[in-house]
Amino acid sequence: MHSCELIDSTLREGEQAPGVLFNPAARLQIIAGLCQVGIDEIELGPASPLQSCLPELLQEARALTAKSCRLALWCRCRAEDIAFAAACQPDVLSLSIPVSDCHLHTRLRKDRTWLRATLVRSIRQAFSLGIPQVSVGLEDASRAELPFVLETAQLAEQHGASRIRLADTVGICSPGTMRALVLAVKGAINLPVGVHCHNDFGMATANSIAALEAGASSLDAAVLGLGERAGCCRLEEAAGYLALVQGNKKYKPEHLPTLCQTVAAAAGRSIAANHPLVGTEIFTCESGLHQHGLSVCPATYEPYAPERVGSQRILRYGQKTGRRAVALQLEKQGLHLKESELQQLTRQLRTSEQALSEQQLFCKASSLYQKLERI
Repeated sequence: MHSCELIDSTLREGEQAPGVLFNPAARLQIIAGLCQVGIDEIELGPASPLQSCLPELLQEARALTAKSCRLALWCRCRAEDIAFAAACQPDVLSLSIPVSDCHLHTRLRKDRTWLRATLVRSIRQAFSLGIPQVSVGLEDASRAELPFVLETAQLAEQHGASRIRLADTVGICSPGTMRALVLAVKGAINLPVGVHCHNDFGMATANSIAALEAGASSLDAAVLGLGERAGCCRLEEAAGYLALVQGNKKYKPEHLPTLCQTVAAAAGRSIAANHPLVGTEIFTCESGLHQHGLSVCPATYEPYAPERVGSQRILRYGQKTGRRAVALQLEKQGLHLKESELQQLTRQLRTSEQALSEQQLFCKASSLYQKLERI
């Protein structure tokens, strides 16, 4: 997992979310933020002649990133789209083709013979137009027949694809089924395998990490999980987990809050106070049991130091706070109360409608008893 890669799709998958459309300035801000975090590849958008801004965006992004990451485009297996993508000169072109019967037969009214011919023709066209790396994304792979998934992956490998990307298009995988899918595909080809996980059942990040544990080399993600329906793997969760739990030094979690705030503002979305890694209240604590533990050793109830994500610990004292937590906090500030006084103060806190900050707690205790020190 230390050699894995994060592929950001905020400007492609993320912009597919209803009501989200990033302006040119926001796109460049997002790209700069992604580079600060250390993202390996940025998917700038879908390649289509309708996307007239893409050539200029790619040029500006190349100057902005200074080759610190790869710049990619996503593309359907259509000749005109591939030709447009090649004119933009991306580092990577991600061709997408469906492999499930639901998409192939029902949506497109095509058969597997058509798919084989189309995939081979598309890969050849991309290379003939000078695209250096071609990634093949297998849409709806999690609902497709496994033998056909393996056959398609092998066909892509035979014709020069540099990566196979497995899409859990409607988010039905669990970590166990994702692991099995990745292992099966890895056993059939000698190419890096990536995953693109959707969040319909709230498991996109978990499934993406499970894929890495099974040997996948990359995962797709979007800032705040923006995307179709319930979105996809959240970039901040994946990058944070890899950096803070797995010790991957490539990613810089301290830049995640600013990146998420940039995307939220540009997308017109809010960030919940308890949003993992970047929420404003994830290090705010009021319950007595946890405050006691934090006072003794922060690691008891914090998986990483708040400073690692540019945050800070905030303690609140109110209806959920116990006597022991109050005593420890006051002692840290040099105020030692008798047991009867502690009990009285705690009773007052527990009947108060508003929790107090550390300083407010100290002031309340001081004003009540007129004693700044008692040893």
